[in-house]
Amino acid sequence: MKQKLKILLVDDDLKNSMLLRRFLEAEDFEVTYANNGAIGWELYGSVNPDLILLDVNMPVMNGFELAQEIRKVDKRVVIFFLTDRTEKSDRLKGFSLKGNDYIPKPFYPEELIAKINERFESRTLGVEEEYRMGDTLFRPNLSSLTYKGETHTLSVRQTEILQMLAENMGSMVERDAILEQVWGDSSYANSLALNVQITYLRRLITDPSVTITSLKKKGYILNG
Repeated sequence: MKQKLKILLVDDDLKNSMLLRRFLEAEDFEVTYANNGAIGWELYGSVNPDLILLDVNMPVMNGFELAQEIRKVDKRVVIFFLTDRTEKSDRLKGFSLKGNDYIPKPFYPEELIAKINERFESRTLGVEEEYRMGDTLFRPNLSSLTYKGETHTLSVRQTEILQMLAENMGSMVERDAILEQVWGDSSYANSLALNVQITYLRRLITDPSVTITSLKKKGYILNG
């Protein structure tokens, strides 16, 4: 079972972006598209992507500017620059902004998909751990929750959060510890994003015997 990822694709080349989007969606990735950096910045907060595919030359806000804004609030989201700017100075700038890869255009979609799979498999695969929570089975390597024969797929961040809670079943996990491990820092914006992800997790956990309890401004306890 392939892990589903949320991808934010930001590129002003509509025709090629739609082709790329179809390739990505065929791989069961969830893709949101923005045709310039300013719209990409607006969508970033609501989409909460696992991966950002980012062109550099764009109107309103270019890719470097968008990456700089994102890195102020999120040090962990994966950023791939997709660009025809291949000069050494551009590549160095991309990596100075903590880009995780810099892929010159034109490229084969299969090459990009291979890079995405390699990047995220390294984060989620390995020991096939399983956690029993009440009658629910949580498999981090598959990012899946199974209860009474029904399986839900989690995002990368939801998997990381739930695994931290499952590893400390019955004990409080501090908010700041989750924020540092999953987002890279405990900024206000990331704190709000954590609240949203906890809400999503509660909806996905349909087993009534499994609960995530909030301790105001302190942390969370998973019981089941």
